[in-house]
Amino acid sequence: MKGNLVITIGRQCGSGGKKIGEMLAKKMNVKCYDKELLARAAKESGLCEELLESHDEKPTSSFLYSLVMDSYSLGYTTSAYMDMPINHKIFLAQFDSIKKLAEEESCVIVGRCADYALDDYPNTVSVFICADDDSRIKRLTELYKVEPSKAKDIMVKTDKKRASYYNYYSSKKWGAAKSYDLCVNSSSLGLEGTVDVILEFARKKQEWVNKR
Repeated sequence: MKGNLVITIGRQCGSGGKKIGEMLAKKMNVKCYDKELLARAAKESGLCEELLESHDEKPTSSFLYSLVMDSYSLGYTTSAYMDMPINHKIFLAQFDSIKKLAEEESCVIVGRCADYALDDYPNTVSVFICADDDSRIKRLTELYKVEPSKAKDIMVKTDKKRASYYNYYSSKKWGAAKSYDLCVNSSSLGLEGTVDVILEFARKKQEWVNKR
């Protein structure tokens, strides 16, 4: 497999997906892009970074998929793009930045439909991290210093937002096994074990693609 290797991470809230992405990047000696992608997208698109942050991975109820994708293919100077609502522009800005990243460097990208943006990029390994509810609630309780009931509320609401965003902007279903190359339960392996499995899977996929 020639070219840059990009590992994309979809994740349930509280599964440790972001931490796993950071650990992966460290072992690969590459960068991990999460919130960092917002600054890059803002710079490349000319949009305000605060706007990107306020709309980050949040669903919309007025998205016309065909209009947005047609505008993407035509460029950012078309009248269709100029008249587009800001949340549509923000999605396109991140979509474009993800594609440029893949051409420039090997990296790990957390969330933001990165697997969908790179669906036609052969060097992508798409991963979804899930975990048992008990361990997710425990992690969120410690992270946010809240009661378990509040942690569960955060978990449920965040997953709902991520699922709505992913299902709306992509042609796939968030968390469904067939949407990704690999799905891993971090509760079964721990964070370090999950990282090792992902790296081994990426190596095996590269070997397989090179044989074809």
